[in-house]
Amino acid sequence: MQLVDQALAGNRRALARLISQVENDGALAAQTLAAIYPRTGRAHVVGVTGSPGTGKSTLVSELAKVYRHAGQTVGIVAVDPTSPFTGGAILGDRIRMRDLAGDSGVFIRSMATRGSLGGLARATAAVVQILDAAGYRVVLIETVGAGQSEVDIARTADTTLVVEAPGLGDEVQALKAGILEIADVLVVNKADREGATNTVRALQAMLDLGAAPRTVAHHGVTLTVGVPNPAGPNPAGPNPTGPNPDSAPAWRPPILQTVALEGKGIAEVVEAIACHQAYLAESGEGATRRRGRIAAELEAILRETLLCRLMQGLAPADIDGMVGRIAARELDPYTAAETLLAPRP
Repeated sequence: MQLVDQALAGNRRALARLISQVENDGALAAQTLAAIYPRTGRAHVVGVTGSPGTGKSTLVSELAKVYRHAGQTVGIVAVDPTSPFTGGAILGDRIRMRDLAGDSGVFIRSMATRGSLGGLARATAAVVQILDAAGYRVVLIETVGAGQSEVDIARTADTTLVVEAPGLGDEVQALKAGILEIADVLVVNKADREGATNTVRALQAMLDLGAAPRTVAHHGVTLTVGVPNPAGPNPAGPNPTGPNPDSAPAWRPPILQTVALEGKGIAEVVEAIACHQAYLAESGEGATRRRGRIAAELEAILRETLLCRLMQGLAPADIDGMVGRIAARELDPYTAAETLLAPRP
């Protein structure tokens, strides 16, 4: 585990090699993640998602600059589309973030999706854990911009930024795709363009549709739920008696306007992220999200491990035989799967 020790000690080359080892799913990947796991859980993970062309890469770069100015170390995971020729990342995001290249407090890693859907690479969560253990206190994840599949970022990030831009005409598409449902902060980038006000109004109207107060009975007490926090994006303050879902105000995603190319509005976005981080801690929502994330990660690992064990126990001839029978319509795929899964004497 010499490579792990070197990476955690601040050796950037060792850190890059360690990430490559995990990303390639080498034999030592599981051992590596097990070794670093006790040192994880300290970073705040921010996901940045949205349609292509909204300026996500520029926004991430500017966010990193603000965090570095405040003395925070920043890890950036930029998920790029897979090259159809090499199978690797095109690395376009690294080109856009070249202003950060000389900063020792910033580590940028581009990853290829390698066929994974949902805007993230399969090893993204593992890479985030490595950066967390290596001491990066803010980890920014920029998704590939896959449209309706982008909701996967909500399972990985503590705070999710959904980036829109005027003139793209995708506000309704975002609503249909469920993108707005995962947003903790909404950012209208390129706000100097014509139509920015209309985009803000459209997003505001969509949030209002899902925030109508309703009255329910809970343990004999009439409660009104779905009421936005009157104090805005920052919660009214910590609950002195501890987290209480019934009394904690619901988080309403703020809608912020930025011009990332000029650095305008970036400080307000960082402030909104900090407010959401405080809300997660004070309301108990952060602990709930962490448990959900761990459950999903454990389920994924179980699924992958069981599939690997199953495939190792099957001869290629068995699978080929089943494929032939299914193609000849002698057998349906479900019965074939049950047959392959059945215990053998």
